[in-house]
Amino acid sequence: MQGWVDGQPASVLDVQNRGLAYGDGLFETIAVRGGRPSLLDGHLARLALGCARLLIEVDPALVREEVERFASQLGEGVVKLILTRGDSQRGYAFAPASPARRILQAGPLPAYPAAHAEQGIRLFACQTRLAEQPLLAGLKHLNRLEQVLARAEWQDAEHAEGLMRDTQGRVIEGVYSNLFLVHGAELYTADLSRCGVAGVMRAALIEQAKRLDMAVRITDLASDDLARADEVFVCNSVYGIWPVRACGALNWSPGPVTRKLQTVARTLLDT
Repeated sequence: MQGWVDGQPASVLDVQNRGLAYGDGLFETIAVRGGRPSLLDGHLARLALGCARLLIEVDPALVREEVERFASQLGEGVVKLILTRGDSQRGYAFAPASPARRILQAGPLPAYPAAHAEQGIRLFACQTRLAEQPLLAGLKHLNRLEQVLARAEWQDAEHAEGLMRDTQGRVIEGVYSNLFLVHGAELYTADLSRCGVAGVMRAALIEQAKRLDMAVRITDLASDDLARADEVFVCNSVYGIWPVRACGALNWSPGPVTRKLQTVARTLLDT
């Protein structure tokens, strides 16, 4: 099962596609278990927000139907949904009525070591910085060069993820995950109004934590906040939650808040 373009099996795309030329589009990475796309409402809500910001027109009901049908045929794995503004001639200007292109790709579920979730991971402190662009902040747009360069900074197996900061030194997120700190019984996560990706699992955990009467602070985070944290974990919508046990000279142990939310995340991915 290779992929679909605009609802039909295909493995090629027009070379004039604006996603290729300019990164003009959005994407979602969706875990599939038992033929069901996990957290689909959250993924489609973020996609709709991105379409509104980027002025891309697409039928959300059609996108949902195609993802659900594709996932049912895949059974188990990961669906990458890519939405581009479509095809055009040379130049940045686009025709407002140009049809968006809907691309679905299938892949296996990553075989991450069980130790990542059980014992925790080590973060690599990346030197690549996230630039501020409020218009694009929070979106999962197609230009991920900052993450590509950050991921190239380490090749060893000791580090499972990287820590990314912005140009002012604020702690923002992982290379492919969101970051949470625990102080006492309170959760802290970065303000993503300037840069960063507002993850679907991040949003779901914030909602579930509030239901569990856990205080959640969305705020600017500094390196000192990281050093003072009682627990640290990263999350995304494919693996759920990984505790962070180290970053540079800093060390933590997986704590009760992280463990409790790991159970919540597993439930969210299985429903």
